[in-house]
This record gives sequence, structure tokens and C-alpha cells, in this order.
Amino acid sequence: MSDTELTAEQKDRMLRAKKNLTYLLFFSIVMFFAGLTSAYIVSKGSSNYWVNFNLPAPFWWSTVLIVVSSVSMHLALMQARKDHKRSVAPWILLTLALGLGFAGSQVKGWGDLLEDGHAMVARLKSVNAEYGTDYTIERRGETLVKKGDLYYLPEDSGFEHPLNAEMAESMNSASSYFYVLTYAHFAHLIGGLIALMIMSVKALMGRYGKESHQGLWAGTYYWHFLAGLWVYLLLFLAYVH
Repeated sequence: MSDTELTAEQKDRMLRAKKNLTYLLFFSIVMFFAGLTSAYIVSKGSSNYWVNFNLPAPFWWSTVLIVVSSVSMHLALMQARKDHKRSVAPWILLTLALGLGFAGSQVKGWGDLLEDGHAMVARLKSVNAEYGTDYTIERRGETLVKKGDLYYLPEDSGFEHPLNAEMAESMNSASSYFYVLTYAHFAHLIGGLIALMIMSVKALMGRYGKESHQGLWAGTYYWHFLAGLWVYLLLFLAYVH
């Protein structure tokens, strides 16, 4: 049975079902990331050593890209609701291009972190950026002082008790959590990009109009959700981190 053969009641029922499934998906993803960010906070409070590092610029650029792409995706949905079928595809394709730009910026940001010695699994001694400018290290909430290649507690004004031996085998948990959070978001983004490709093809075929845009609605709000989730993660990592 085609969309044109469905009764208004059947279409309404299908739309409600898709909306409920979409909201359930959002809820499950929110709970997943809530668990990750909670574990992050607990780990930071219980770790002997914690690295605070600045976020590379590409992560901020990517934020602009995904926010703009959320706007362009909504414009595609608006065109479908107005039954302007030919105007839907260009906006979805623009969203896809911006989404790919976001993905590229994320990869560039991870590359910058790796250059500074912040890997997913790394020790504190692997960090090679400029201390005090690019990163600092805390020991149970106290920011360490670095003199030469040695680290000291701030109250050790005579620099008599370096902590390097104690720190030698300590892991860089901060960078590990950073990668887990951003990789998890990226995995959900891949699903969104695949959906955008499928929606682009359907839009080019004129499948989205006033009477048939349930799939486009779900894809649009999933993309909005991904944008909002990234903004939340960025602010969390920039300020809580």
C-alpha cells in the first residue's frame, strides 16, 4: 500500500509510532552519555593525578559547522512541509557537506591532541606540550609546579621533592575519557551521515512533500539532537574538564 492509499488515521498512527521510536532513541543516548560524564567526574575526583589540557581549535570550528548544519536541516524539513519538493534536496545536501566538515574537524582535533602526547591510552610522561600554557597537572586537586623536567607540589618552594618517580607509571585518564566521549559521539554521527545520504537520494527523487515527510522529520530531529549533544559535550569538556 502506497502513502497515497493510506487513510489519514493510518498516516497519523505511523507518524506517532515514528516519533515515539525517535524519542526512545534520544532517551537511550542521553542515558548513555549521562553515564559516561558521571564516570568522568567520579574518576577526576578519585584520581591521584589529572591532566587539564586546552581543547584544540578544530573542536571549536566543528561546533560552528554542526550548529549551522542543524539550521540547514530544519530548512529542508520546512520546505517539505510546504510541499516545495525541489527545494528539499539542496538543503539536505548542504547539511551532509557540513556534517562531513564536522567529521573532518574532529579528526584534525584528535590529530592535534596526539601531537601533544594526549593519546587514548597514554602515561603522564607522554605529554609533550608547553606546561602552564597548553596543559597543567593536578595532584588531588592541587596544580603542580614544573621546573625543568620535574614536577613539584606548590608548597614545595625549595623544589626538594620532585614527584616524577611517583608519576612515572600514572595514566593520563583525562585524555582517555576525552577520546571515549568524543568517539562515542562520532559513532552516532556516522549513523546520522548515513541517514543524510539516504535522505538525499529520496529528496532528489521527490519523495518528501507535505503528505509524506515522516522519515525526514525523524532524520531532522536526530540531527538536531546530535548538534545539541555535541554542544553539551564541548561545554562539559571545556569547563568541567
